[in-house]
Amino acid sequence: IEKPLEDPQTGLPVEKTIFVVFYQGDELKSRVKKVCSGFHASFYPCPSSYTERMDMIKGVKARIEDLTTVLNQTREHRQRVLSTVAKELHNWSIMVRKMKAVYHTLNLFNMDVSRKCLIGECWVPVKEIDKVQAALIEGGKVSGSSIASFLNVLHTDEEPPTYFRTNKFTNGFHALIEAYGVASYREVNPGLYTIITFPFLFAVMFGDAGHGVILSLFGGFMLWKEKSFMNKKSTNEIWNMMFGGRYIIFLMGLFSIYTGLIYNDIFSKMGNIFGTHWRFNYTSADLNGNPDLQLDPVTMYTQDPYWFGLDPVWQSASNKIIFQNSFKMKLSIIIGVIHMVFGVCMSVVNHGYFGNGMYVILEFLPQVLFLVLLFAYMCVLMFMKWVLYGPPDHKSIYCAPSVLITFINMMLFKNSNDGQDPKYLGCDPYMYPNQNNIQMGLVLVAVLCIPFMLLGKPIYLLCCGGLKKHLKEGEEPEPAGEIWIHQAIHTVEYILSTISHTASYLRLWALSLAHAQLSEVLWQMVFNMGLVTGIEYYGGIIIYIFFAFWAFGTIAILILMEGLSAFLHTLRLHWVEFCSKFYSGNGYLFIPFSFKRIINQEDEEE
Repeated sequence: IEKPLEDPQTGLPVEKTIFVVFYQGDELKSRVKKVCSGFHASFYPCPSSYTERMDMIKGVKARIEDLTTVLNQTREHRQRVLSTVAKELHNWSIMVRKMKAVYHTLNLFNMDVSRKCLIGECWVPVKEIDKVQAALIEGGKVSGSSIASFLNVLHTDEEPPTYFRTNKFTNGFHALIEAYGVASYREVNPGLYTIITFPFLFAVMFGDAGHGVILSLFGGFMLWKEKSFMNKKSTNEIWNMMFGGRYIIFLMGLFSIYTGLIYNDIFSKMGNIFGTHWRFNYTSADLNGNPDLQLDPVTMYTQDPYWFGLDPVWQSASNKIIFQNSFKMKLSIIIGVIHMVFGVCMSVVNHGYFGNGMYVILEFLPQVLFLVLLFAYMCVLMFMKWVLYGPPDHKSIYCAPSVLITFINMMLFKNSNDGQDPKYLGCDPYMYPNQNNIQMGLVLVAVLCIPFMLLGKPIYLLCCGGLKKHLKEGEEPEPAGEIWIHQAIHTVEYILSTISHTASYLRLWALSLAHAQLSEVLWQMVFNMGLVTGIEYYGGIIIYIFFAFWAFGTIAILILMEGLSAFLHTLRLHWVEFCSKFYSGNGYLFIPFSFKRIINQEDEEE
C-alpha cells in the first residue's frame, strides 16, 4: 500500500503490505498462522465465492461509514466541550491556585484542644487590624458559620518583619536598598533619601546636558506608555528591569541636565547663553603668530561670576582639562564628606528608637568628630583657598598652598615652613593665623576619639549594666571577649573606612572626566570630520553619514555603556560608603497572604 496507515495502538504511520496465502489442510493452516503471528501480521478471512466477497465488501463499507459518522459526531462534541472549557480554563486555573494557597496556609494552623477550630498566628500591620477583623466577620457571614472568627493581638519578643508602603515612584528606589539588605524593624530607611542622592551622584559622573535630555526622554517615554507596557507583561528580564526603574532613569536624566548645565557641557561643547564675562583686549597683531595667549584675570575679567555654570571661555582654553580636573576633584571630595556625615548622623535616629541613648555619646559622637575634624576640615580649606586667593588680592594664586600637602603636614604634625621650596620664599604657607596650632589640636582630638570608640561601648556594656538592659527575655549575654573583639574590629574598620571611603568618592571626578573626554573624542574624531571635509557638492550627504556614526556612538558608548558604569558606581557609593554608616539591613520582609502575588509568581514561572 503506497499510503502509510495509522497504527491504532501507537498512532504512528506504518507501511503495510497485502499478501494472500493459499494452503491445504488444517496442519498447514496452523503453521501459516504461527509464521504470520511471528511477524505481527493481521488476519482477514477471504470468502471463496465472488458473491460472498462482494457482500463482505459492502458490509465493511457500511461499517466504515457508520464509524466515520460516529467519529465525526464525537469530534464535534469534543470540540464543543473543549471550547466551553477553554472559556473557563483561566478562571478554573485561578480558582485552583487560590484553593491550593488557602489549604496550604491552613496547614500552618494549629488544632484547638477541642479539635473544633483552628488557631493561627500571623503578623498584621497595625493600620490593617480593623480591615482584617472586618474580613473575618464578612467571611463568617458568607460561609454561614455559626461560630464567629475572632482576632486577638498578642505581645511577643520576636523580631517583627519589615514592611514599607511604597508606590510606583518609590518602589524602584526601595528595591535598590533591599538589594543591599532588608531593614530591621523600625530601622531608618535610606530609600527615602536615595530618591534625591542617587540620581544626583549619578548626574555628577554623567554630567552632560545633551545626554541627560536623551536619558530623560527615554524615561519619559516609559512613563507615558506606562499602562500599555504593564498590560503587555513582557517576559524579557532586561526590559522588565529597565521598566521597573523608569522613574529612576527619568530622574537621572533630569539631574544630568542640571549638572551638565553646571559644567556647561552639552555634547562636549560649551553653550554661550549669557555671554562670557571675560574681555579680550588683544589686537590682530597680537593674535598673528601667537597660537596661545594668556588672559590676565586682573585686566580682562569683569570680576562678576558667570550667571550659571562655567564660563564658556574655557572651551577654547588650553588648560581646560587642568581647570576642570581641579574643580571636579575638590567637588567630589566635598560631596563625599557631606554624604558620609549625613549617613553618620542618621545613626542617631536608630540609637534613639532602639533605646541606645548612650550609644550616641559612645559611638556617634567620636565617629562624627573624627570625620568632621579631619575630612570636613579639609573641605573647609578648599573653600578658603577658593575665597582667599585671587589675582587682585595680595595673596596671589602663585602663593596658594596645596590643600593636599597642607593636610599631609597636618597629619604628620609637620610645620609647613620647614623644607619650603625656595621659589615660594615670601609666600605664607598658611591660610590664616595660628593655623598650625589649630590643626595640631584638631588631629589630637581626632586621635583621642579612637580609644573612646574602642573602650567606651564595651565598658558601658560590661561594667555599667548596659548589657543586661539590652538583653531580651531568654537571651544569653554575649561573652566579654567577643564584645571586645567585635568593638575592636568595628573601630579599626571605621577608622580605615573614613580614609578609603573619602578616596572612593573620587570616582565622581574620574568618571565625570572620562565621560567628558570620551564625548569630546567622539565629536572630534567622528562628527567634526564631516564638518571639515571641504567638499562643496557632497558635503551635506557626508555630514549625514558622519552624524549617523556619531549618533550611534553617543547612544551605544556614552549613554548605554557609560550610563551603566555610572549607575553601578553610584550604587556602590550608596551601599558601601553611605549605608555602612548606619544601616544594618538584618531584617526580613513582611510577605502578606495575597492571591495576586501568588498568581503573578506562578505566571512568571510558567
